[in-house]
Amino acid sequence: MLVTPGESGHDIVLTERSGSLRSHAGQVSFPGGKLDPGETPVEAALRETWEEVGVDPERVEVVGSFPDLWLGPSSNAVTPVLGWWPEGGSLRVVDPGEVARVEQVPVAQLVDPANRFMVKGPSGYVGPGFEVAGLFVWGFTAQLLSVLLDAAGLTQSWDTDRRRRLPWRFVRQYLTGPGGRPPARR
Repeated sequence: MLVTPGESGHDIVLTERSGSLRSHAGQVSFPGGKLDPGETPVEAALRETWEEVGVDPERVEVVGSFPDLWLGPSSNAVTPVLGWWPEGGSLRVVDPGEVARVEQVPVAQLVDPANRFMVKGPSGYVGPGFEVAGLFVWGFTAQLLSVLLDAAGLTQSWDTDRRRRLPWRFVRQYLTGPGGRPPARR
């Protein structure tokens, strides 16, 4: 989770994953990915941020990391790392095979009650959602954003009874699996 100065306060960097990826295609996420052999979660987060959006790891101050969190739908443990990019700058999609777009989203937009709602995922889990910068943020990323905003004391009161439907492109992906095939049963 990369935070940087913005035009009107702080921004958080979000990416939209490439639509061709085998898992979580087209979904909004933070820069990140799998550990390379011998890497720590912090090293992986810095490397992936460089590989995905072009931020030099030497320019990021690591604030800390969360404990490992289990992401059931993809059967992965995730270690969220919080970084501060004090000088900010322009971001770019480095590898279109991984990232379709990158946005620096103002925290003010994320805490605006008009941009927050609850959303029910395909598994039945109901959690927070955001719609900002033309991005529909839900699932694990929205939950982490919500926790981060709460922990920073920035959350404004919002209507947790307000519900939004999950866009069909995400539901369809869940139902069909990668490449339009039904998901493997375990």
